[in-house]
Formats: sequence, structure tokens, C-alpha cells
Amino acid sequence: MSDRIPFLDLVTPHRELKNELCIVFANILDTASFVSGPVVEQFECDFAKFCDAQHCVGISNGTDALRFAMIAAGVKPGDTVVTVPNTFIATTEAIAQAGARPDFVDIDERTYNMDPEELRRYLEERCRFEGGVLKNCESGLPVTAVIPVHLYGQTADMDPILELANRYQLIVIEDACQAHGAEYFSNAHNCWRKAGSMGAAGAFSFYPGKNLGACGEAGAVTTNDPEIAKKVRMLRDHGQSQKYYHEIEGYNGRLDSVQAGILGVKLKYLPGWTAARRVAAARYRILLAAAEGKIVPPFTPPWARAVYHLFVIRAADRDALMKHLASVGVGTAIHYPKSLHLQNAYKRLNLCQGAFPKSEKAAAEIISLPMYPGLTARQQGKVVEEILKFLEYSNPRLGVECLEAWH
Repeated sequence: MSDRIPFLDLVTPHRELKNELCIVFANILDTASFVSGPVVEQFECDFAKFCDAQHCVGISNGTDALRFAMIAAGVKPGDTVVTVPNTFIATTEAIAQAGARPDFVDIDERTYNMDPEELRRYLEERCRFEGGVLKNCESGLPVTAVIPVHLYGQTADMDPILELANRYQLIVIEDACQAHGAEYFSNAHNCWRKAGSMGAAGAFSFYPGKNLGACGEAGAVTTNDPEIAKKVRMLRDHGQSQKYYHEIEGYNGRLDSVQAGILGVKLKYLPGWTAARRVAAARYRILLAAAEGKIVPPFTPPWARAVYHLFVIRAADRDALMKHLASVGVGTAIHYPKSLHLQNAYKRLNLCQGAFPKSEKAAAEIISLPMYPGLTARQQGKVVEEILKFLEYSNPRLGVECLEAWH
């Protein structure tokens, strides 16, 4: 392969938007409004509207957004918060930093998101009500919240999760850090709903590699609850209700104006970038049909409109496939190679191999292919051609020919 195909291209979009981004920076230099202020407020307004949420609070990063959302929604030290082991550690870090204990339920092996049936079993079989409080039978700690992670740009199956949460009096915080603009069709509401608009609150990351990425660290909390929004605003700013008047002890978690301005510019382009990702995902599916039975493409249920933050396939000999693709200049990644319950950071939970078999199996087989708005059909054809070569297909150009016929 003559030209390297990167896993992610962050250079091209910033080069294309350079003039607009420089104007943002120049305007902020002229006003010296570096933290908070009208630029941040405008982005908060625009992103709330984008997410179909009533409120948005800009935060310093996605991890703080998740932590502040939990605290503001009522998660207390000593609580247990249920999530999945197939996610980035920031999800469980935020739980621990809120003073709570993370606990896990397994994933749906097709979507890689929380399996509502596993959550039901956890609540029915591993928990009990004591004096009106739901407690984990083993630890004796109260179970107060659940965090479904909208992984890889696709929402979790939210209707049954929300129904269980309502039945068991649980707070639902959406980890939407990879799901900017992803949608879920709710039979309960008979409409499409945006990630970050369904639970008590949603947390977003704008890390540079995200679909909507800052030029540094940034995050946001979305919510339809004005009291949660009010408390998050205080939490991010040292607990202040007004300058030097501290209602609570808070944190330094403000979104700076430069990042907010950059995000405001990029937000206008996000629908077009999402459309390009969806086209690229459709191309991959057509190309990979030639490897049916050996490569498992992403599964998109009818209730999901994914935004393809990542395009994750499964292969039995994942590590060898990655090595081959690297040798021919194709960038790939693994999200994530080791489930959280098996990480050294969570030895204290005393969870062993086999505790969450679907997450563990996925971790051993998943591989993320190049995915970004500027990814071309020719590049994708080459990626799949090399995959077919690795699989020793007699006609490795089969996938390319399928794409040409599609055009």
C-alpha cells in the first residue's frame, strides 16, 4: 500500500477550518474573556438545542462532566452505581471520584452496550429492598444509579433501562461521551430521542478525537432538570452561586472560552460530518460482505441511529490482523483490550476472569478500523482488500469490485 491510511485524521478538518478557528481565538484575545462568559454561554445554548435538552453546562472534560452529573443528580458517597465493564475507565473513575462504588452488568454482545436483561437480572437476583432502600446483597451498600454507556456512537437500549430504573428508583446518567447526535427510537414516547436527553442527565466529552472535538480538553452536561443544571454550574465553579459566595464545596471544572468558541464553530459542521461517517459505514458494510462469516461488522438495531464514532469489527485472530494491517500502512486501534473488571485498578472489587464473559470475549476480538468524515471510498477499498488478503481469499479485490458495482 503506497499511501498510509491513518486510523484518525485530525489534521485535515483543522486545516480546512483554520481561518474560522483563528478568528475565534483573536476575538477572545481582544475581549480577554478567557473563562466562562458569553462565548461559553452561546455554545451551551447551541449544544443544548442540538441534543434536544433544556440545559447544557460546559465542563472542563468528559470525566468531570460525568462526575458532576452524578453528584448533582443525587449520587452520594457510599452508593453503588451500575455500569458496564466494556468502556473506557473514565466511566468508573467518575463513579469512584463521586465517592461511590462501581458495579457491573454484562453487555449485549451485538451492540457492545449494556444489556437490559443483564441489568434486570442484577436488580432481581443480586439486590433487595431494605427499609425502602435498594441494596446490593453482597456489599450491603445502597444501589442508587445506573450509567448506560452509548459506546462507539450508538445508544444503549434505553426504554427497558429507564423502565427498570423507574421500578427500582435508580438515577440514570447517560455516558454519551462517544455519542454526539446519536438517536434512539423510544417506543414509550413514540419518537426519536437524542443521546443526552433521556436520563436525569447526560455527560459528553469533547476530547479532540471525538466526533465533536475541541483543540484540547472539554466536556458538557446536558439535562432537562433545572435543579441539576444549577448544581452542576456550582460544582464546576468552586460551589459558587455568585462570585465569592459558596453554597457548597465544589471543583475547578469550568470550560474555557477558547475551547467553547472552537466547539461552536465545529458544531455547525457536525451534521455534515455525521452524514459522511454514515456513508463510510455503509461502504464498509458492503465491502466486508465478502468476508461474511470471518469478520463481524457492527450491528445496528432498528431503534438506533448511530453516529459511528468508531467502526468496530470482530475477528477471531484480531492481533495478527492488526499486525498485518500495520505492515501495509493501515492504522487501527482496540477499544478496549481489557475489560475494566480485570484491570489492576479494580482488584479491590474481587472480580475474576469469566465474571462478564460477553465483555471479555469482545475485548479479545474487537478491532477499530479507520473512521473519520474524510475517509474515501478508495481508502476503504484498500483497507478491506488487505483484510481479505489476510484471510487468504482467492480474490482479495472482491470487496473493491463490490464497491465499484455499488457506485
